[in-house]
Amino acid sequence: MVDVVHIDPDMLSPERRERIVAGAAAVFIRDGYEGASMSQIAAAANVSKGTLYNYFPGKEALFAAFVRENCDCLVQEVFKDAPEGNAVEAELARICRAMLRMMLSARGMAIYRVAVMEASKFPELAQAFIEAGPNIMVAKMAAWISRQVAVGRLRASDPVFAAEQFFALSQTRLVMRARTNAAFRASEAEIEQVVDGAVRVFLAAYCNPEL
Repeated sequence: MVDVVHIDPDMLSPERRERIVAGAAAVFIRDGYEGASMSQIAAAANVSKGTLYNYFPGKEALFAAFVRENCDCLVQEVFKDAPEGNAVEAELARICRAMLRMMLSARGMAIYRVAVMEASKFPELAQAFIEAGPNIMVAKMAAWISRQVAVGRLRASDPVFAAEQFFALSQTRLVMRARTNAAFRASEAEIEQVVDGAVRVFLAAYCNPEL
């Protein structure tokens, strides 16, 4: 039995919460969701179990925070502020390159593997990953495509579908190899080949031919 002291959330330390999520990340990545325990997470974060439960009511909430906060960082890396006047081809290449590097990164791979590995037993975990990562990525990409449509640079009757297609193109060849082979490392030349191909195929389908 863990004694939990319920306190005002405004009194909780952001630094301690960050340490707890970091500790949880290490344990989830090492042991998976089912293999992780709140005791292990408390030890990794160097807090008591009572303190841990003051911040998170259970392991599911902690996993959701781990996924959401890491996905937020990854999304920001891909969709960092860029001038709206950038050429469509150049901006597509930048987004594709950032997206691909994010998916191939150790952090991106770890989040994906933990969510997918536990999906059959804990489908809500996979859903948390989908909502915090891919869904937000697609929404942001669709918004960017919509802006390009509005100024006549692209033609897309369904920006969401176009965004999904673009991200599918960005995963060509390299992402599946990395997800199924932990030793695989993509070269810069391989990344640029995928970026170039993804942009060319996307523009062939959606570029406004009147430009």
